[in-house]
Amino acid sequence: MTKPGNDPTREAVALAYSQTDAAPRVVAKGKGLIAEQIIARAREHGIYVHESPELVALLTQVDIDERIPPQLYMAVAELLAWLYRLEQASPAAQDQPIRSTSSVIQVS
Repeated sequence: MTKPGNDPTREAVALAYSQTDAAPRVVAKGKGLIAEQIIARAREHGIYVHESPELVALLTQVDIDERIPPQLYMAVAELLAWLYRLEQASPAAQDQPIRSTSSVIQVS
């Protein structure tokens, strides 16, 4: 029996990207309780959480602190474009230049 909010099959991958990076990199990943903690910390810090089971399946194969492979550039670029649009729509972000973007991708 699992505790509420502790789904052992839930997975999460956290990505970070800044303009000086060659490509986004995986900064955290986990399953079950670790995934729950990644998602909770992301939300606590105002980091967007996006659900994409297919992308998580691919990103879990990338080691922590490694850049994503070129085969994933298009999919992650679409995610980063989505984040950019969300950040630009935020009133607090109107006067702030985009320096870096963080995202957590989850599977529910």
